[in-house]
Amino acid sequence: QVQLLESGGGLVQPGGSLTLSCVASGSIFSAYTMAWDRQAPGEQREQVATITRGGSTYYADSVKGRFTISRDNRKNTVYLQMNSLKPEDTAVYYCAARELDSWGQGTQVNVSS
Repeated sequence: QVQLLESGGGLVQPGGSLTLSCVASGSIFSAYTMAWDRQAPGEQREQVATITRGGSTYYADSVKGRFTISRDNRKNTVYLQMNSLKPEDTAVYYCAARELDSWGQGTQVNVSS
């Protein structure tokens, strides 16, 4: 089992930046592929970014070049740096441990002027 706790969401203007953090506890963090998913109102949850145990990263086409996922295994933390935010990035962002099919409670990101 793993517990995931996200933070860092909020309201930001278009073109702005936010950094999300997710702290994991209760398991061997470094053993898992970590990811960020998001869900906008009325939409299905979608994968945003993934980072493997070895540090390989993958991004949805909609965020390539704007978002960066990273991890610090010493701190049991995964990050999502989001730049050049757009109104369509508005969603609840969830941290996920893929092999465990576990998600945190989510953090709301609103991009609006």
